[in-house]
Amino acid sequence: MRRGERKLTDPDLGVLTSRLLFAVQEELYDTLACQGFPDLRPLHGAVLAYLDPEGTRATDIARRSGQHKQVVGKVLDELEALGYVTRHPDPDDRRAKLIVPTERGLDQMEQADAIMAAIEQRHAERVGCDAFGGFKRLFGRITEDQRAWRSDPPA
Repeated sequence: MRRGERKLTDPDLGVLTSRLLFAVQEELYDTLACQGFPDLRPLHGAVLAYLDPEGTRATDIARRSGQHKQVVGKVLDELEALGYVTRHPDPDDRRAKLIVPTERGLDQMEQADAIMAAIEQRHAERVGCDAFGGFKRLFGRITEDQRAWRSDPPA
């Protein structure tokens, strides 16, 4: 069997994960576009998914998302230009900046959370709440194990 065919019939973890990611992103961003946010792209999720309503340091966003600080900085520049976030001095550290969502950013975050909840609810109804909850816990564990490969490489 050719490699491309094998990836279709017996996909590895990377292929399965990317298929899920791309399908979720497509539904999320298409729905957001219909709800008044047509200027957002999936890369913006590297910031928006990890942003707290009261503001978050860029270094914390980078750590949470697993993205390089330079990538997060570029995305922040785009989101600021689009009117989703602003930068404010961090009251706890004068050298640092807090990334704070604007009203538009807060609205988008609320809509995105609702869309993601609906996607998850739909899957839970299809496979059963217990099975879906177990899948999320196991998927989360595998994800964390994979993210730790650098600090704890396999023997």
